[in-house]
Order: sequence, then C-alpha cells, then structure tokens
Amino acid sequence: MRLTASKPAKRVALIAALGAGLLSATGCGYINAQQTTHQYSASDGVREDVGPLQLRNMIIVSSGTTGSSSTLSADAPGRLTGTIFNTSDKSVALTFRDASSTVRLDVPAKSEINLNDEAHQVKLAKTGAVPGALAKITFSADSASKDVSVPVLDGTLPEYRTLVPTPSGSASASPSGSASGSASASSSASATPSGSASASATSSASASR
Repeated sequence: MRLTASKPAKRVALIAALGAGLLSATGCGYINAQQTTHQYSASDGVREDVGPLQLRNMIIVSSGTTGSSSTLSADAPGRLTGTIFNTSDKSVALTFRDASSTVRLDVPAKSEINLNDEAHQVKLAKTGAVPGALAKITFSADSASKDVSVPVLDGTLPEYRTLVPTPSGSASASPSGSASGSASASSSASATPSGSASASATSSASASR
C-alpha cells in the first residue's frame, strides 16, 4: 500500500525548503546587520547637530607647540575647521567656547559656513589638547547646547598642513584672518543676504609671555 503525505505536512516541508533557499541566496548578510545601513562620519572630524545647525567634520588643527619650544603642549594655538549648515529659515547664532575662547558665528538661513575658508577662519588661543587627543568644546545654538569632544590634528596630513596656525607667544581668533598681539577670546562673523561674508573680532582676553 502506498502512503501519501497529508496537506499540512507538505506545507511544512515547502516552507522549510523556501527558508533554506533564502538563507543560501542571501548568505551572512541576511543574519547580520549590514554596516552600510549604519550612519557614521566618513571623515577625520566629528559631526553633531545643535538645534537647527549641523556641524560636520569638526577638527582642531594645531602644531602642538608654543614659541620656539618643540615640546607638545595643550596651550598651543589651534584653528577650528569644518562646515556648519543652517537648515532653518532664519539666521542662527552659533556660540562655541573652550577653556580659553568664546566665539560666535552668525549662520545665514538655508546656508553654510566653511571654517576652512580664509574669510571664516577661527583661531583658538589655546587648543586644549595635544595633537592626537580630544579637546572639549561647548557648542550652543538657540536653546540647545552640547559638549563635543573634537579631535586635534597636526599638519601631517597634507589637507590640513596649510591650516595649522603658526606657533607664537600669543594667538588670535579672527574670522578675517588678521592676527593681533593679544589673544582674542571672542569673535563674530556674519553673511549678508547677497552671499558676501563680513566678519569682525573683538578681544576680551590677553596673553602674556
């Protein structure tokens, strides 16, 4: 007498066969999460969102030395680099401060500011960490505020070599690129509706040798 499988048994066997075929076709990617689905910063710097502002590839560039000394020091001057995007319909003031400087930048609505540009360069009186370490900067925009650990790099990589501030006895934070004999602890930059940028810097702290 010939035995025949019942319909439920056939259905279970079919599902098992389909499952085995699906695993064979997709391999490990079906079981493990794909790395390409995770968002990450494809750059040397860090990214952070503060209110309506998006901070991308934020880095402090510094030689790590002061004056003629070759010893690495967290007191060496540095320059903050990266790009700031404003996604809102209004101009937003971004304030960031560390142990030695407080800087304000006015980012126009639906626009961006590239800190790598000479017109918007921001120099810090003291880096706050040696190259290879992280320096804490507090970014504030509207009612939002975040402490961000920003990597400090030197001029080893060619893309940052021209951005390293020259070691000296004092440093300045000047979006216009001018240097002064005292350490400036605050600066501001703004862009006009026509797209041209204007900047000013004020000194609120002095450095003595």
